[in-house]
Parts: sequence; structure tokens; C-alpha cells
Amino acid sequence: MSSSKTKNYSLPLDKIRYNEQGLVPAIAQDYLDGTVLMMAWMNQESLQKTLATGETWYWSRSRQELWHKGATSGHIQKVRSLRYDCDSDALLLTIEQVGDIACHTGERSCFHQIDERKLAPPADTLSQVYRVICDRLANPTESSYTCQLVAGGDNKILKKIGEESAEVVMACKDDRPAEIASEVADLLYHTLVALAYHKVDIRDVYRQLQSRR
Repeated sequence: MSSSKTKNYSLPLDKIRYNEQGLVPAIAQDYLDGTVLMMAWMNQESLQKTLATGETWYWSRSRQELWHKGATSGHIQKVRSLRYDCDSDALLLTIEQVGDIACHTGERSCFHQIDERKLAPPADTLSQVYRVICDRLANPTESSYTCQLVAGGDNKILKKIGEESAEVVMACKDDRPAEIASEVADLLYHTLVALAYHKVDIRDVYRQLQSRR
């Protein structure tokens, strides 16, 4: 599917099962890190406009009208893929969120509240670890291994990356799957520290990987 148009994407519209109001729930998920950004409703017309334009259109139950996401705020959603579930009564849209804000409150995701607190919504494991590392850099503590690494600067960080890379090579050479997984995890962690230290967003890495698919 094109990142700007989905009109050539084949979705069997006749298979979608709408509820009594002619609506189907549509979940929008970030195409890079899998974060669930929002849930809204679509009817047949909004789904057709979404497919035709490559941007999300929903149905507003309160206003009883079509709703082009981001038409006012500029935070449009470019559709990367669209799936329906095993019962054909729910949609999953993988989207590129312009401005990285999906919620009308200004939050990235509508699912940011837990126990009356605001927390970043869950994403893939690497993104979550990267977020923790960034928090350590912003709020350093002496007991934090991450903070100790960063305090040593590039010399210490890059030395650890070199050591972990060598350990990955040796684990692979010995063909020990559990060891390989452990050593790769160590390498990924130290690489994430290097990214955060140099202020490189992990999502920029994901974008690079996406462009090479």
C-alpha cells in the first residue's frame, strides 16, 4: 500500500460486518512502533473515503457527520495498511501520524491515562527501553548503570558496544541460541544508550529500516 494513497488497496468491503447503526470500530496503530493511538468509528462511506484518499476518515456519532482526522489540527493520519479481524467486525489501521499527536488533548495517544496518571502508551520493547534510557539521562542517579555509562561519554559507551559486538560474534560462532539472544540484548541496550547520548530518536532508526523493506 502506498503511504499517501490506498485506492489501489484491495479490501473486500462487502465482507465488513457493521453494527445496527451501520458502524464498525476502527483502531489506529502507529506504523513504526505499534503504539495504539486511538479508536473511532467508521461507516461504509468513511471507509470508502479512507481507501480513496489514503488518509483516515471517521464517522462522528455526536455530530452525525463524516470526520476527516486532522482537517482542523493538521494532525492527519496517512494509512499504511488496513486489516479486518477474524469476525470482520473490527478494523485495524496502521498509520503514519503527522505531528505525532492523535488525541484531541494534545497527547500522542488517547490511551495515556492509568490510575488518574498520565503515562506514555506502551509501544514495542525497544521503544520502551529507549524511553527509560532517555529518562535516566534527563533525571540521572548515581546508582544507575545507564547514568554511569553516559558519564563516561563516548569512550565508555563505544567500548561497551565493541565488547558486546565481540560477544555476539563468539556466541554465534559457538551456536548457542540462549547465549546469542542474551548477548544481542546486551548489544541492543548499549546501542540504545549511544542513540540517546547522541540525541538520535529510535523512531528515526525505524524509519530507516522501513525505507529498506
